[in-house]
Amino acid sequence: MRKYYTRPCNFYYGNYASYLVKIKKALPLAGRTNISFDQLEIFERKKGKKTKSHLYSVNEIKKLNKDLKNIVSNDLKKITRKRNSISKIKFDNPHIMGVLNITPDSFSDGGLFFDEQKAYKQAESMINAGASIIDIGGESTRPGSKVVEESEEWQRIESTIKSLKKNFSNIILSLDTRKSYVMQKGIDVGINIINDVSGLNFDKKSFNLINLKKIPFVLHHMQGTPDTMQNNPKYDDALLDIFDFFEEKIQFFLKNKYKKDFIIIDPGIGFGKNLEHNLRIISKISTFHSLGCPILIGTSRKRFIEHIVTKFDTPDRTGGTVASVLYGLLQGVQLFRVHNVKEINQGILVFNKILNTN
Repeated sequence: MRKYYTRPCNFYYGNYASYLVKIKKALPLAGRTNISFDQLEIFERKKGKKTKSHLYSVNEIKKLNKDLKNIVSNDLKKITRKRNSISKIKFDNPHIMGVLNITPDSFSDGGLFFDEQKAYKQAESMINAGASIIDIGGESTRPGSKVVEESEEWQRIESTIKSLKKNFSNIILSLDTRKSYVMQKGIDVGINIINDVSGLNFDKKSFNLINLKKIPFVLHHMQGTPDTMQNNPKYDDALLDIFDFFEEKIQFFLKNKYKKDFIIIDPGIGFGKNLEHNLRIISKISTFHSLGCPILIGTSRKRFIEHIVTKFDTPDRTGGTVASVLYGLLQGVQLFRVHNVKEINQGILVFNKILNTN
């Protein structure tokens, strides 16, 4: 566990962001030309005490004590480094991952696309609406859900994956599964990315498989398991505990010669987190840039929206989803996992246009 953590903040956008980098008044975020920053929030935590934070301009780094300066300087290298493409996805602009749950019991769309034809049509619709990635899952991981037998999980999704690979050869397909058996089957038919909500903790064979196949994956955080994760989740500091989880995992992968450039991180909103935890993570999500990996966030239709809006809740929670996506956009998040692709894409396109207009 670290003592200090570095969060880039005070962001600039568009041509002005590039200008500030050019005159050395700001630093680029993740190698991008259209977003830069000139301040850092440094978190300091001590065992048994509340986390403290201090704001510094990037020009004040040289004035820090030696140990802290070394940590921050190392973090800054990761924060500013350009993210390499993953499965032809470039991270200089935001991308949408469309959710395709081929299950009878997912939390918001269970049963809607359980039929093979409906699943394919939904994927086609999301692709046409601007999704760069389709994330296909055959097992619900909603709170309280139970494990599905691996052969049944694969049977649910097999034909849809094969049809999409045949008819949309350029689309990136992500496989949402915790099981190495399903991962192997998916890889054999052309899956591009593995998305494991357990962080590769559910099936101990999973890491060896993706390492052998050198396939990119989403490193997702979840406290507990789907059937227990919302039973009073606890953290010392949700943001920093999850950062430690990611950093430890990444170090393990590097020791086992798995390329860091293959890793996307997802803090797992709603997976073993209450409202306070979720808001802490989302509000300070730019902290994860100091891990040096692209960031994915899935806030779509999540229950934390209902907890905020109470009587103004709606079935699709589109307004709350858009709000959280646009906040993530301002923090430099590169990937957004959503259900309503067209509406979210519309919001991103309009927001980006306004943001990057002089």
